[in-house]
Amino acid sequence: MNAYGVAEPIIQAQGTDRVIVEMPGVKDIEEAKKLIGQTAQLDFRERDPATGQWKVAIAPGLDGQEKELTGKYFRPNAQVVFDPRTNQPQVAFEFDDEGAQMFEALTRRLIGRPLGIFLDNELISAPTVQAVISRNGVITGVRLQEARTLAIQLNAGAVPVPISIIEERTVDATLGSDSVRKSVIAGEIALLVVALFMILYYRLPGVLATIALMVYTLLTLAVFKLIPVTLTLASIAGFILSIGMAVDANILIFERMREELRWGKSLGAAIQAGFDRAWSSIRDSNSSTLITCALLYWFGQNFGASLIQGFAFTLAIGVAISMFSAIFVTRTLLRAIVGSRVIHNPSLFGMEIHATPNVRPAPGRFRLGERETGALRGARS
Repeated sequence: MNAYGVAEPIIQAQGTDRVIVEMPGVKDIEEAKKLIGQTAQLDFRERDPATGQWKVAIAPGLDGQEKELTGKYFRPNAQVVFDPRTNQPQVAFEFDDEGAQMFEALTRRLIGRPLGIFLDNELISAPTVQAVISRNGVITGVRLQEARTLAIQLNAGAVPVPISIIEERTVDATLGSDSVRKSVIAGEIALLVVALFMILYYRLPGVLATIALMVYTLLTLAVFKLIPVTLTLASIAGFILSIGMAVDANILIFERMREELRWGKSLGAAIQAGFDRAWSSIRDSNSSTLITCALLYWFGQNFGASLIQGFAFTLAIGVAISMFSAIFVTRTLLRAIVGSRVIHNPSLFGMEIHATPNVRPAPGRFRLGERETGALRGARS
């Protein structure tokens, strides 16, 4: 139910034989009940040559005894992958030692024949065995959402007893929705204020940074949608904090770039030097944040603090994407404008130019007389 630590469910025991489960952000009630109550009993079957009917496949285990090959021999690391040729979703799984031996014997016996994969007695795939397989395999023929659910169920293990739904309720958020709405408004205001500061202080680079920030926001929300992430207060807080991290990288780059322009470098060289010199600071600051996120996620996972786990997960996603937007998107936009003559006006970079007598700056260079020290002027004379 909470494979990524961002759903923030509430699970409580009631009496000796009941469990209360609260799942925020779930819209499909039937899918939620399926995820909670389905046993996910997966087994492999082969066709009976005499009748043509499917029968559970058996193979010798480590003790030499014939056993049915089922999902209980899986390692808990099933995950959704995509076929590189068709881009269709698949569920990749791995057997333990005994399961690997049994699967190898089974596939050796069935080369050129179909192998049925059944989930709760329903056929989901029947691929033809092309080669001997021992430890790893994939389940095909499932849609993306079904593949995600199946991977979670296989990793969680089969429920040993049947579950019956005693009561179900759908409760609309009241105080929570109001808090989320205010948090979203706070995030929008923060984004607007940050954009205004960047534009007013850094001028043209600030405009480009704002565009990169919009790209960052869209990419982050797209990743949140794909996972998916339930936007609770904790996850929204992590997202808003990552916006500040994204702007911090741009500020480091622009300040370095302005320093290079003050020293008389051309715009193209200043842009390149600004990114090169700021990269070490950006790398170290973001790496330390990601390490902190990993520690918070571990704490939340091991001590049942799903709020902390969700905050750390969303913040880590935001930081990773912010590094991409600052380094690649902003640099690409800056390089795209270098060839324009209008762009070489220093005022577009939030800098004032003061003429120095009898000194003509080289084309594409800025001379900032009042910011140069006396020693520097003497050296240049």
